Amino acid sequence: MSDYPTRPADFQRFWDATLAELARFPQRPEIEPIPLRSTDFAALYGVRLTSAGPYRLFAYLSVPKGPGPFPAIYHLPGYASVVAPIPQGTANLVRSRFVTLSLAVRGQRNADKPFAAMFPGLLTEGINNHSSYIFRAIAADCVRGLEFLLSRPEEEVDATRIVASGNDMALLTAALHPGVTHLVFAPQLFFGTSELAQRTREYPLAEVSDYLRLYPSRKAAVEKTLSYYDLRWFAPDVRASTLVLAGPEGSLLDGRALRSLVRTIPGEVAVHDSESSTYKDGLFAEQWLAGQLGYDAPILPEHWQ
Repeated sequence: MSDYPTRPADFQRFWDATLAELARFPQRPEIEPIPLRSTDFAALYGVRLTSAGPYRLFAYLSVPKGPGPFPAIYHLPGYASVVAPIPQGTANLVRSRFVTLSLAVRGQRNADKPFAAMFPGLLTEGINNHSSYIFRAIAADCVRGLEFLLSRPEEEVDATRIVASGNDMALLTAALHPGVTHLVFAPQLFFGTSELAQRTREYPLAEVSDYLRLYPSRKAAVEKTLSYYDLRWFAPDVRASTLVLAGPEGSLLDGRALRSLVRTIPGEVAVHDSESSTYKDGLFAEQWLAGQLGYDAPILPEHWQ
């Protein structure tokens, strides 16, 4: 992959200003129990939070029953309209070991007023202006979710074991806030986007090439916007132990394609090329995480056992 786009000269100022804007707005959390989704081993809550704008977000917070503190998994939002208490396919018993927080950013279900995101479509929402591009606000939302998680009582959350898990937004959050100790992420949206979008018809990346076919005169503006979100410029600020979940060998985002990203992440980094098996890929990630956090074995879904 070419080195384009280059890192903007004002990259750091841009993101410092984003976080400064977020800091203007108190969290103002509202927390309500959700008895229907609580169990003998964990209580579930619905959380409302204020992010930049101001804009009210929603999250599911699950807290194990019994003495803590517990390690926490912060599930960053995927590129979809709906967020679940834990990702589909995850063993529910994981909630007995970890505090989990699953965030719905602006536009997603339960956080879709006044803005309801379109899928496909979100990736190009405001993409012709880097300052007002929707993912600037979404990045702020993701940091706000982490701030809320870290504000929980010390007898509940073990701040020395905070996992950020998800797609590109997990890496952006880990780079923008030092609270993440472990990072598990699968690049999807912001690694060489303008170049890769021309080489695939698969969504979400194809949204960018579709947009440029519709608005060819905006190509320079789109490339400028994407240059502020490229994962390679965030990676050097990640201080977490990291697992990169790459695509299958030969795909656009396989381990070889991601070398220029991986080599800029400081500290311990593991890379797993997908075996195109939910079981094999999931097992690798769960075993890696259990080892990192000091557990003998992961908690796996029953249908994997």
